[in-house]
Amino acid sequence: MIDRLRRGLTRGNAQDVLRHGLSTALFCCLIAAALAISGRGPWPVQLIYSMSIGMVSWIVIEVGRFALSTDPNRPWPHGIRRVLLIVAGIAGGFIGGNAIGDFWTGMPLLEFRTFSPQKLASTLVITILACVAICYYYYAGGKSKFLEGEIAIAQRNATEARLKLLETQLEPHMLFNTLANLRVLISIDPPRAIEMLDRLNSYLRVTLSGSRTLAHPLAAEFDRLSDYLELMSIRMGPRLAYALELPADLRDVPVPPLLLQPLVENSIRHGLEPQVEGGRITVRAEREAELLRIDVIDTGLGLGEQLLAAPKAVDDRGDGGGFGLTQVRERLTAVFGERASLHLAAAPGGGACATLRFPLP
Repeated sequence: MIDRLRRGLTRGNAQDVLRHGLSTALFCCLIAAALAISGRGPWPVQLIYSMSIGMVSWIVIEVGRFALSTDPNRPWPHGIRRVLLIVAGIAGGFIGGNAIGDFWTGMPLLEFRTFSPQKLASTLVITILACVAICYYYYAGGKSKFLEGEIAIAQRNATEARLKLLETQLEPHMLFNTLANLRVLISIDPPRAIEMLDRLNSYLRVTLSGSRTLAHPLAAEFDRLSDYLELMSIRMGPRLAYALELPADLRDVPVPPLLLQPLVENSIRHGLEPQVEGGRITVRAEREAELLRIDVIDTGLGLGEQLLAAPKAVDDRGDGGGFGLTQVRERLTAVFGERASLHLAAAPGGGACATLRFPLP
């Protein structure tokens, strides 16, 4: 029983208990005022008895509900135990509260035994109705809070499942492209194929470790991106150059795994590969007020040429509508809601720039 009480009285539950006690005291004051107005006796005397009965009932029920509940997340017993707890609270409050009131006012102990049947019945009815009403109010509030918690957990689980689904959609997309290029290299350039296979092994090792979590440090995301770009460098040779710029104070910022690779893949596929001389990709992270800003800049064909070469790469608003960009948007929405944004625009020196913004923790 002691262990159940200790587990039940978490910080949130302790606050609920204190709030229940304060509201019970206020309710007892109102009952005392109503009894005094109805002519049952002076208000101070009625207040003593009302507070004594109410507080004893409150203590019995609060202690009992944690002691009898088997689930700390549901701090109310079920079935017959709930009924017995309320009965015990009523009986304990009526007997113990009257005893305290009698002692405080100097009356004979348990003076209610000398009441007339009508007065005793009315006192019992008032005690029972007040106790049942307060218990129902507290139970309804606790049930509502429990259901809100369950809904929050369900929403979080749904978001986690959605993120995992999006990641499984992206991983084969990249993997199939790499294996197709590896197949070509095996026949025409075996040393480069071996180097590409080694890079793929390193990339998959990082990917599998990152797949066990819904967020990892931004530094891990940049490391993963470095492995991917090295894979692409083996395929494209000197036609691909890249730079990764990550300030030291942003290395530990948590981000969803596989957030940046689709943007880089989009730049290579639609910007650099169609261009004979290739180009350069720069990935830059920086703090922008309360937001984290990440730019993926390429010196490729630019948005105008991309529209002609691959109409599905961007939509008519200048925002990304291709597979990778759509997935990044959905991942941002799943984690940050409307507080995050992805914008695709022409880069100042030619090419394209994809900009991510989302709140810093």
